[in-house]
Amino acid sequence: MAIRSAERCLRVSKRNSGVYRRRAFGVLLFASVLGLRCGETEVFMLSVRHLSIQHRQDLRPLVDDLSFTVSGQDRLAIIGEEGNGKSTVLKILYQPTLVEDYVLFSGQFDRSGERLAYLPQELPEACRELPVYAFCAQCEAFLEAPPREVHTLCAQLRLPVELCYAECPMKSLSGGEKIKLQLLLLLCAHPTLLLLDEPSNDLDLSALDFLERFICTCGLPVIYISHDETLLSRTATRVLHLELTHHKKEPRWTLANVPYDEYMSRRAQQLSLQESRAQMEKRQERIRQEKFERILNAVDHAQAAISRGDPHGARLLKKKMHAVKSLERRYERERENQTQRPNIEYAIDASFVGSHALPAGKVALDITLPALCVEGRTLSRNISLRMQGTDKVLLIGDNGCGKTTLLRRLAQNLLARDDIRAAYMPQRYEETMDEDQSAIAYLHTRGDKEQLTRLRTYLGAFKFSTEEMEHPIRSLSGGQKAKLFFLRMILEDANVLLLDEPTRNLSPLSAPVIRALLLDFPGAILAVTHDRLLMQQWPGRVLRLTENGLSDVTAAVKSQSGAAVKSQSGAVGA
Repeated sequence: MAIRSAERCLRVSKRNSGVYRRRAFGVLLFASVLGLRCGETEVFMLSVRHLSIQHRQDLRPLVDDLSFTVSGQDRLAIIGEEGNGKSTVLKILYQPTLVEDYVLFSGQFDRSGERLAYLPQELPEACRELPVYAFCAQCEAFLEAPPREVHTLCAQLRLPVELCYAECPMKSLSGGEKIKLQLLLLLCAHPTLLLLDEPSNDLDLSALDFLERFICTCGLPVIYISHDETLLSRTATRVLHLELTHHKKEPRWTLANVPYDEYMSRRAQQLSLQESRAQMEKRQERIRQEKFERILNAVDHAQAAISRGDPHGARLLKKKMHAVKSLERRYERERENQTQRPNIEYAIDASFVGSHALPAGKVALDITLPALCVEGRTLSRNISLRMQGTDKVLLIGDNGCGKTTLLRRLAQNLLARDDIRAAYMPQRYEETMDEDQSAIAYLHTRGDKEQLTRLRTYLGAFKFSTEEMEHPIRSLSGGQKAKLFFLRMILEDANVLLLDEPTRNLSPLSAPVIRALLLDFPGAILAVTHDRLLMQQWPGRVLRLTENGLSDVTAAVKSQSGAAVKSQSGAVGA
């Protein structure tokens, strides 16, 4: 209480001394809270030249000679597969010291004195034990912000103002609450350029709507990483695509000055055209080669059969052989200029091959919970849920309603049962994953050579390089960690899955594969999600968790999510 009183006194003191200057709210909330006045046309700039990045451990290149410029109201989306260096690029732009322990990099950066605001993919470990009010008090801009501005931003984020001054630790908040709180602190600082790493992670549907409107209307250049196809489709005006081809050894980048959907459509068309042209030229080359070999064999045969008494004929055959050799050299030159098949990253290959469905009448879950509480707060009451056989249930709800808490408690009970093979994927992977282990060690549970060979095959199918298989898990991307969970579930032949945001951190190439994997799973699934595409495709029930328990909202959610992503279906397939 003393700390909060001191903070309030500090704000009052600054307002009274004239240090604090109010900004009038304009027509657009986002423009006003970021300090932009109506009619102003300020242009902000960030320039990157010849950025190259490689791993310290194995010197494997991640990015090669990357150059781009962001200005005005650009909304630049950085996309790419898991582990391709997207987050590393963003950290280098904001504060290079964040990556110095695991990568080497070179290049030139011009930030032109801009105020950069950075949202990390995960809350720093040191902040998780802090009380919420202490975490907020670290941000001077928050302490100086006018109450009206804070209240308005909290309302837009659907974040209770009281939460900013709560004494509970940051780790007790939901994933969505943590992200909303960080967004609030960023906006209080009135930045001129935003760097956002997976800003949509763990946000509920209303907050996702806010985030999309904010990115589109804030009037600031935004560089952001996202795997949310719906968010990308609705917000991105430019795309930076980072790729690693040839078994993740050859970096490549593409900068497209078009919206996300248009880029994906053009890319799919170009790849299809290149593939068709390469196949056609390959067929023509094969026919031409067969014709050439017939001519060559005929000339060889004629030379072998000609008599020494026919010097004129020998000279003619010699000239003909010279012409054949010239033709061969021409064909070789043409072969070098042939259209090559597209060198692209292919999707992961995954399936629950050994899993068996539970018997139709087998009860996987049957609970009645009078109250769901955490840190002294009652989140929900009268929760009842029954699942059996192949039931598949999606659990949705507002941030902080208790979805993760409920799933974690259910997992504790189901993992201890002997009559089912349950597997649990938490929202924070480190809850059940030793991040000091390598990927291969995490999966290598039996210790025999046969399993080790099998694991390397599986990891290769999930697009892990040989080097990444031996890297500590903490050095891997969030998407790669998610893949490890799915691999472990496959290897354990699980028949009941409890998944907290299973598609978060997965790229637009990997996410459709994982969605299909879940839809085809022969056992029972209980999953917490905010993935709008997964909601649309889900074959089972969709339940909303509220303060009054669980309610079935299957029809309403599928209708809403279907309308939201209708325009996406083509881009997703690309």
